Amino acid sequence: MPDMSYDFTKFKKSLSNSEEWVKKEFTGIRTGQANPALLDSMNVRSLGSIMTEGPRMLRITPWDTGAIKEIEKTITMANLGVSVSVDEKGLRVNFPDLTAERRVEIVKIAKDRLEEGKKQIRIHRDEIMKDLKAKQKSGAMGEDEAHRHEKEAQKLVDEHNKKLEEFYVKKEKEIKA
Repeated sequence: MPDMSYDFTKFKKSLSNSEEWVKKEFTGIRTGQANPALLDSMNVRSLGSIMTEGPRMLRITPWDTGAIKEIEKTITMANLGVSVSVDEKGLRVNFPDLTAERRVEIVKIAKDRLEEGKKQIRIHRDEIMKDLKAKQKSGAMGEDEAHRHEKEAQKLVDEHNKKLEEFYVKKEKEIKA
């Protein structure tokens, strides 16, 4: 049986994509602090500059004052639990203190995103395990080699799941702070 190495490139890319997805989802989850990244999904940055004004306030200065109403509507419709006020310079986005109940809800949302990320990783792992079994069954790979690659794949899965857990713990601390 020729010893051939298995190409994990696509698998590693899939795992990294799942990791990036969780990171991006966590960025969109509101904590008690004003965070410009919360507005990333709304493309507000393309319409003006965003700066923090204190721990619970963002200032949006549109490049075109005609966009103020559109920006206000977009943020309001996103239902982020923030209030928006308009003044002569642009918009202020106020992040009110989170209630204890709201923090619990937000932690649950973060936990759901974590689980969704882990689910994606499991799907990628199942695909690679199926591929390894098929290669072994067809005789393209020996049993020992397939087993070794399965262990390697599981090690990658464990590493990425650990990273997701670390992201979650960090996000949970932010939410509860």
